[in-house]
Amino acid sequence: MERHLPFYIWLTLIPALVTSDFLIEQLRNIKKRDTIDGHPKGIEIYWVNIDCSVTSRFSRNVITSRAVNRANVSKEAFFDVELPKTAFITNFTMTIDGVTYPGTIKEKEVAQKQYQQAVSSGQTAGLVKASGRKTEKFSVSVNIAAASKVTFELTYEELLKRSFGKYELFIKVNPKQLVNKFEIEANIFEPQGISDLEVEGTFLTNELLPVVQKSYSGKKGHVLFSPTIDQQRTCDNCTTSLLQGDFLIKYDVNRDSPSNLQVVNGYFVHFFAPKNLAHLPKNVAFVIDISGSMGGQKLHQAKEALVKIVEDLREDDHFNIILFESSISKWKDGLIKATPENVTEAKEFIAKIDVDGLTNLNDGLLTGIEMLNTAHDSNSVPLRSASLVIMLTDGEPNVGVSDKSMIQENAKNAIQGRYPLYNLGFGYGLDYAFLERLSKENNGLARRIYEDSDAALQLQGFYDEVANPLLTEIALEYPENVISDLTQNNFKHYYDGSEIVVAGRITDNDLNSITAEVKAHGALDDLTFSEQADIEETAKALEEQKYIFGDYIERLWAYLTIQQLLDKRSVAKGDEKENLTAEALEMSLKYKFVTPLTSMVVTKPEDSEDVADKPVEADAKSQSFPTHYSAPSTPYHYSSVDGDPHFIIAVPQKEDALCFNINEDPGAILNLIRDPVTGIVVNGELIGEKKSNNDVGQHNTYFGKLGIAKMHQNLRIEITTEQIILHDGIKQTTFSWLNEVTLQQPSLTLVIKRKKSVEVSMDNGAKFVIILHQVWKKHPLHRDFLGFYTLDSHRLSEQTHGLLGQFFHPIDFDIIEVHPGSDPAKPDATMIVKNNRLTVTRGWQKDYTEDARHGIDVPCWFIHNNGEGLIDGVHTDYIVPSIF
Repeated sequence: MERHLPFYIWLTLIPALVTSDFLIEQLRNIKKRDTIDGHPKGIEIYWVNIDCSVTSRFSRNVITSRAVNRANVSKEAFFDVELPKTAFITNFTMTIDGVTYPGTIKEKEVAQKQYQQAVSSGQTAGLVKASGRKTEKFSVSVNIAAASKVTFELTYEELLKRSFGKYELFIKVNPKQLVNKFEIEANIFEPQGISDLEVEGTFLTNELLPVVQKSYSGKKGHVLFSPTIDQQRTCDNCTTSLLQGDFLIKYDVNRDSPSNLQVVNGYFVHFFAPKNLAHLPKNVAFVIDISGSMGGQKLHQAKEALVKIVEDLREDDHFNIILFESSISKWKDGLIKATPENVTEAKEFIAKIDVDGLTNLNDGLLTGIEMLNTAHDSNSVPLRSASLVIMLTDGEPNVGVSDKSMIQENAKNAIQGRYPLYNLGFGYGLDYAFLERLSKENNGLARRIYEDSDAALQLQGFYDEVANPLLTEIALEYPENVISDLTQNNFKHYYDGSEIVVAGRITDNDLNSITAEVKAHGALDDLTFSEQADIEETAKALEEQKYIFGDYIERLWAYLTIQQLLDKRSVAKGDEKENLTAEALEMSLKYKFVTPLTSMVVTKPEDSEDVADKPVEADAKSQSFPTHYSAPSTPYHYSSVDGDPHFIIAVPQKEDALCFNINEDPGAILNLIRDPVTGIVVNGELIGEKKSNNDVGQHNTYFGKLGIAKMHQNLRIEITTEQIILHDGIKQTTFSWLNEVTLQQPSLTLVIKRKKSVEVSMDNGAKFVIILHQVWKKHPLHRDFLGFYTLDSHRLSEQTHGLLGQFFHPIDFDIIEVHPGSDPAKPDATMIVKNNRLTVTRGWQKDYTEDARHGIDVPCWFIHNNGEGLIDGVHTDYIVPSIF
């Protein structure tokens, strides 16, 4: 039997920019083997696929890399990718010789302890932290046996930001070697329609440009880049690859109105990007650090950028330049108009700037803020204008007020929420987290300027983003009492070419339409924009596409909410910070996002013996089932049926589970449990999805009604998605799912948890739980359904049968010949069970006992064809005429 080295990964995403921009802690390998100059020999990456799916600006990206060890000894394979800073990782798996090891999201501290335990016990372990300009680095390694293959799959999600009138999908490309099959594919779906689509690449030569295929029509866009191995070479017969750099897909959407509202599954997203508005005059206080550390190239580049920025000012703009080192100096006493004469004079002033002294950041910043305050109080700037502070610094405050919390307090008190503060951190010798907090508390943002040859262009690029304000004091409003959990919906400024995004939850299931109203101050007068969306029509239009992923609006809402909670947390204190941390952590775990509060763990449990250095066995394909592969993270000891309907059969003695589906028409009633000794019978009636006249093809089915009876005592419980009816032989009692009920009788205990579950306990100790799955009432396809779970099946007799009941007795099986299936993450195998040889597939089904909305993945072996060969007889044998 082939075995693998113990493996453990801890991955955490750190905030967008960290204090050090180098790898903080390199990936560690306690049992490294056979590398030369840090590079493995014999490892070939033969397949790299980057699959990007975008729906309404929300992007889900899957990076898959496959490698093979062609050597005759164990080798180390690496998986390195760089992800956009604004992305959240949602999944990572490794498949080694057909065995898949999925990642799980855990609280950061829990993963840290496991990481330390892994290191101390000699397991291969990784702790990854890094940052770059636009990306975070994710790097893992694993030892693979001779002649073996490994597949890495990483999934991340992000909301694409609109800047300069385009959404940008940024992909970092660096396979580090020629790849037999390399492919980037992007499918974009925008309900508003795509108006423009372009592709750029820093490595795209004239020869590679024709390889890029791009097209868009209506609501869909497509990009494909798949160079041959020869097209990847830097020269004829070279072994080095051209594919190293940035691959960018840029697009925009049609804008018939300033707003666009989309609704799916009880969640909405509102995109706001008006056009053809008059530009507002702007008032800018440029606060520039000229302390000694800014000398040389930094000062030269800062001055170069400042000259070009001043040249680009409009004549109705107002500005001033404040310089700080140990002392403070100003170009003018107050803000002045950007006339051609004043711009020329400002450029002469900039040319004479030189460095000196220490860093009195507090006084420099307050001088700039007070200059704006004075200008507004004296009406020396237009009433309808946008004011902002832009500060550039490269160091720590070390003269005057140097306490950073005091500086934050001073700036907040001086600005009082009137205008945004933008901080540009130049280089590495500064506390960037402090600059971020300072900006976030004052409606702005921070940006790091890297000490490269293009630093001046970086400075200009940032300024260009805020150079054209169109609106101030923007408020996005929605109907009261029907909307909850809104993301940020008030903004200081709206800049040309950008976009405001707000998401929320609809709490009124009977709501037919949703209206958004946007109020803002414009250059000429106050403006109001209104947008109304028919909820059912909007949802249906999106659902019918079945394009990309159906829950994208809920995930987009969660993504925005978590990001904003983390931003608030970074500047909060005391109880408020604890509450924000708890809320952000709960949502990160619920939606499976890797954030600064969570980590992703991938574990290969330790085998009984370490065989990594042993020669490869002659027949590596024939292997008995590796028990560590199937063991869930939490022991799974009960059987259930939930979902499509998905049957999950717990096999505790194997530390594993089996699963199968029953495909029958709506209206069919299936016998789940029948015990002639205790008289307990459980049947379930199937319901289908909602259908429209143009529906074709097979539809999913679910349980819409369950009947639990104890025939010897004439006791019956009928459970539907609307109510629970108890017949005790004498009277009938009806309960609503809105009730909280605990009912105890001599032969029965009934516990109803409001809108969540029903627990039925029989006098013999058998216990069942029924989960209520509620979906949005106006969903065009799905409807409410029930899940059924058995908690104490061993209390039933040995004569128990039924689709579930037959598995309350021990069942034995063997898994052999594990091999890759059609899906790299789901290997196939041969199962020996009941003297049958079945082809089965490794996969996951959902257990909803702990999380009724999203469920927990349970690994299991899936038996195809309605469980044929696993269940006794055929599935139609279990169809019964009535619910009792």
